[in-house]
Parts: sequence; structure tokens; C-alpha cells
Amino acid sequence: MARRAETIELAVLGLLHEGPMHGYELRKRLNLMLGWGRVLSYGSLYPTLKKMLRGNLIEEAATTVTPVTRRPRIVYQLTEAGQREFERLMTEVGPTAWEDDNFDIRFAFFSRTDMEIRLRVLEGRRTRLQERLDRVQSQLSMTQKEVDRYAMELQRHGVESVEREVRWLSDLINAERSGEQSRVDTPASTSEPGVDTTSNGHQATSQK
Repeated sequence: MARRAETIELAVLGLLHEGPMHGYELRKRLNLMLGWGRVLSYGSLYPTLKKMLRGNLIEEAATTVTPVTRRPRIVYQLTEAGQREFERLMTEVGPTAWEDDNFDIRFAFFSRTDMEIRLRVLEGRRTRLQERLDRVQSQLSMTQKEVDRYAMELQRHGVESVEREVRWLSDLINAERSGEQSRVDTPASTSEPGVDTTSNGHQATSQK
């Protein structure tokens, strides 16, 4: 339960990093990020928001009134402490960054991180999944004669899902590395052929 609360907190910090939002909008965006299998209730969101308010990570920016229900809605925004905490969390590259609970959220905010950090998180996630895949495949070969057809199909489905994610991660890692290599290979100078830039900043045409 504590791990889930930490995941929600990171997601809230990331969303409010984009700009102030009220609780309804936060919940809607969080459910899109967490996926259909992990629908977030107000009962999970609001205790996290209250904890973050007490910790001075967020603050109430304003209160709006909905035109239909006339009920007030509190708008939340990041504090400076919340900004620093989000940046700190996004630079972490330990096991929590690539575990199931946190990886999707970290990935959603990858544009806020350096390429080196992205690579380390992606590679950590791929290694963890490959270890899981090797373990499951080993168990699958041992239990093939002990389970019925449907249990076997469920196990096979799980293996295929992990294999797909491993391939997806490998493609992302290759793309990141290709982007890095492209930047390394790009010439620092954009001077035209035949043009020499002298030390005093004036251009002189090379003599042939």
C-alpha cells in the first residue's frame, strides 16, 4: 500500500509540474497514466494530496465552482519544495525506478530527464524483465505435464507479454543510443567548404 501511495505521489508531482490542476482533473489524468487495470479512486487520491499538502510539496492555488453542481473544486499547484522533490525522484536510477509500480510513471515523464538517466532506467527494466522471463520459462518447462490446457495457455500468454515488452525496451534503448551517436557525429562547425574563419571572427576565402 505504501509503494502505491509513493507511485501516486510521483504521478501527482509530475502532472502538477505541467501546471495547476483540480482533483477531478488529476484523477482523470492519473487513471489514463495508470491504465485500465489500476483505476484510482478518490479514496486513494485525496489522502495522498492531504499528505503532500502537509509535507509542503503542493499547495492550494485557488477554489473553483463547477457550473452544474455548484460544488467548489480546489486547484492544486507545486511548491518549490515539490519541484525539487520531483526533480530528485526523476534522477533516481535504482531498482524502484524500473519496478512495475513506478516504471510506467517514470516513463510518462521521460522528457524531463537526461538521456543517460533514461538509458539506465530502460536497461534496468529490461534486465529485470529478462530475469523474470528466464525464471518463468524454466518453471513453464517443468510444469507442462502438471497443469491443464487453460492454465498452460495463461502461462504462455504471460511469457509472450514479457517477451513483447523486452523487445519494446530493446528498441527504445537502441533509439536512445542512435540519437546519442547522431549528436556525437554531427560536426560542431557549420562553416561552408572553402571558407576559413580567422581568429578575429572575419571570414576569409581559401585560396586554391
